[in-house]
Amino acid sequence: MHTVFGWISQYGYPALFGLLVLGIVGLPVPDETLLTFCGYLIYTHRLNFGLAYLAGFLGSLCGISISYYLGRRFGRLALTRFGKYVHLTPERVTKVEQQFDRFGAGLLTAGYFVPGVRHFTAVVAGMSGLPLRRFALFAYFGAALWIGAFLTLGYVVGERWEHTTEVLHRYLLIATGVIAVILLLVWLLRYNKKVSPARE
Repeated sequence: MHTVFGWISQYGYPALFGLLVLGIVGLPVPDETLLTFCGYLIYTHRLNFGLAYLAGFLGSLCGISISYYLGRRFGRLALTRFGKYVHLTPERVTKVEQQFDRFGAGLLTAGYFVPGVRHFTAVVAGMSGLPLRRFALFAYFGAALWIGAFLTLGYVVGERWEHTTEVLHRYLLIATGVIAVILLLVWLLRYNKKVSPARE
């Protein structure tokens, strides 16, 4: 963690760009903490808001686009080879892709604010064949909101940035867990409705 902050302090905008590319592709980079720290550096006048926003936005675009390409190029191949080992039949994959076609574009925007979801939604978007233009519209808009929100947060809280990110991360994890439970319950209810008539 401190190494990441050191890179940002020493190399500034290029480090922010590179770390966000890696983090959004899926490497263990603390993206939200990193952006909040950059907001703090803006607060102390060590970074410029416009340049930090540009570097972060371009890094996010590159990272999310790489994830989309990987899903489009290799996602289907990987599922064909290894899906049977985790019970992912072609029929189930098709059903997931249909659901993503209905709701997934919005998830590309909202997913930026859920830890661990950003690169996953992009991979699924690529795998489902979501057109690049539609992907870019929602994913890049999400990146713009996400970068602006966390840079602004770091700037507003100033010296309290570290404590704020700890609290925020805790609540984001709780919110992610609650959303996952709700989605699971909805899926179980729908599944039971489909199974019950068949039993009768």
